[in-house]
Amino acid sequence: MNQTDLWTVVTIVGMALLSVITRSFFFLSNNPWAMPAWLQRGLHYAPIAALAAVIVPEMVTTQGHLISTWQDARLFAVAAGLACFYWKRSMFGTIIVGMAVYLPLHVGLGW
Repeated sequence: MNQTDLWTVVTIVGMALLSVITRSFFFLSNNPWAMPAWLQRGLHYAPIAALAAVIVPEMVTTQGHLISTWQDARLFAVAAGLACFYWKRSMFGTIIVGMAVYLPLHVGLGW
């Protein structure tokens, strides 16, 4: 086993142990853990913030650069999806409408 393989194994084992230890803290204590009110309020926004951090760059960039043309299927799909969500307030409908706009433009026109 060469040095690179050893460091890879050590890194994987270390990350696994760290993950198990940090996730088991809640089970190791006999006392219930209470979160402060400010943390509970903040955690309500965490899923939408994480989703926005992942999705928004994918919608407006290509290869790490901002989209420079209006002929991009993603722009029209996002606009249609936002309009659908604003009108119906349906997450499933938003996905269906966005993909219904995206696929013909991307596959059909090559955008």
